[in-house]
Amino acid sequence: MEESTLIGMLKPQIEQASSKMELDNGSKIAVIGGGPAGSFFSIFLLDMATMMDLDIQVDIFEPRDFSKPGPVGCNMCGGIISESLVQMLATDGINLPPTIVQRGIESYVLHMDVGSVRIETPLHEKRIGAVHRGAGPRDLKEIKWGSFDGHLQSLAVEKGANIISKRVSAVNWDNRQPQVSVRGSEPKTYDLLAVSVGVNSNALKLFQNLEIEYEPPQTTKTFIREFYLGEEKVDEYFGNSMHVFLLEIPKLEFAAIIPKGDYASLCLLGDEIDKELIEEFLDSPEVVSQMPPDLDLSKGSCQCSPRISVKGSARPFADRIVFIGDSGVTRLYKDGIGAAYCTSKAAASTAIFQGVTAKDFENHYWPQCQRISTDNRIGKIVFLITQQIQQRKFSRQALLRMVSSEQQLKGSKRRMSSVLWDTFTGSARYQEIFLRTFHPAIIFRFIWDNVVSIITMPLWTPRKK
Repeated sequence: MEESTLIGMLKPQIEQASSKMELDNGSKIAVIGGGPAGSFFSIFLLDMATMMDLDIQVDIFEPRDFSKPGPVGCNMCGGIISESLVQMLATDGINLPPTIVQRGIESYVLHMDVGSVRIETPLHEKRIGAVHRGAGPRDLKEIKWGSFDGHLQSLAVEKGANIISKRVSAVNWDNRQPQVSVRGSEPKTYDLLAVSVGVNSNALKLFQNLEIEYEPPQTTKTFIREFYLGEEKVDEYFGNSMHVFLLEIPKLEFAAIIPKGDYASLCLLGDEIDKELIEEFLDSPEVVSQMPPDLDLSKGSCQCSPRISVKGSARPFADRIVFIGDSGVTRLYKDGIGAAYCTSKAAASTAIFQGVTAKDFENHYWPQCQRISTDNRIGKIVFLITQQIQQRKFSRQALLRMVSSEQQLKGSKRRMSSVLWDTFTGSARYQEIFLRTFHPAIIFRFIWDNVVSIITMPLWTPRKK
């Protein structure tokens, strides 16, 4: 066989071998963003590297100090840890101590203009955790609880990660390897770069000139306000219940008041939440009646209007670069921390066991992102159905009748209550929630309660003066 022919036959294998990118002993990995996604990724990456007997270095770039109250340590999130995530964390040996979980949520109260109903957890366990992502609001009186994000970051450090408390100023290529720069230091070149900065960070602009196919997620504006009440008043007015409001307010998809230690967190989610919507919500009788009468609802201890992802990036990866958490794909409106957990674990597994090329991430990381994106599309249908109920008084009355009557049944028969619980808390996939709504017992009972509500509704209601 001629030499030229042999080389031609072997050329594809030679090119494939030369293009293979893998982590090895001495590999350096940069993580931009030390929130949950960045910490989860570092924890899993270091654990898996130990399993494979790899000695790697992980640097986490995070300028925020999660031990300080206010914006300097805040990650702009309502701070609900779903029961499904609590279980997944436990299987990985990540336990949330009482110093982090400020309150265990054992029920939620659904408020509508037609009445309210309390719904207990499906298995009567306090498995949903209410936390502060940072140390707490800017007017924190006393540090009683720790930061959730700070706790995860400390676990990553225990595994061997290094924290670099500086803001990344530039990201460039160095011989097709990502190079990270911070002010006052020499640029560092890495074998892999994981990006977990979130959609509210300007850091995503650092990747515009890298000639990669990444495009940031589509977002919408939300609203969060913290009210200081003191632990006794939080117990008195909210207890261990998350209070959810289903009100006829345009553009409002979800509203809840979450009790924590000394604070109650108000969270409004929807289509570009604006000042008028916030005022309409806070002025509604259903909200005013639940809050202490001496509390000025127009002012809070701390507030923000963060943007959240409503559609993930179409290609959150490139050679030696992977976008995780909110900067990649996250769940629609709910359980963003749970999505950070799943995407970070998939990205770490791909990097250790498969490689760090764009093709490796496309084959082994992207399917996890696609599952979340597909579920989000179903989630939009779920919230569309919720909107239809929200806009019709007879349907709100029917929902109240149905859920109230279910509280007298055993847990497995509280089908609509379970659907609402998982919708509001993010404890199940939207696909699962959607399929459960088609159970005959739910459909026929809800139709019946709608008919009863229409028949019993007054034909004329006097106009309010």
